[in-house]
Amino acid sequence: MNRSAVKRDRQSKERRLRNRETKSTFRTAIKKFDAAVAANDKAAAEEAMRLSFKLMDTAANKGIIHHNTADRKKSRMNNKFNKMA
Repeated sequence: MNRSAVKRDRQSKERRLRNRETKSTFRTAIKKFDAAVAANDKAAAEEAMRLSFKLMDTAANKGIIHHNTADRKKSRMNNKFNKMA
C-alpha cells in the first residue's frame, strides 16, 4: 500500500471508533429515557430526554446519523413522554 492509502486507512479507523462512541452514547441515553418512562418517573424521563436530544442533534450535525433519523427519534420520544400520566 502506498502512503496515502495507509493514511486513509488510519483515518477511517479513527473516525469509525469516534462515530461508534457517539452512537453508543446517545443509544444509552435513549435506553435511560425508556427505563424512566417504564418506571413512570417523569422528572428522570425529562432529564434523560433533554440529554438524548442534545446527543442526537450533535450526532446529526456531525453527519453520524441523518437529521431526519434524529428528528424521527426525538418525535417518538416526545410522544412517549407526553403520554405519561
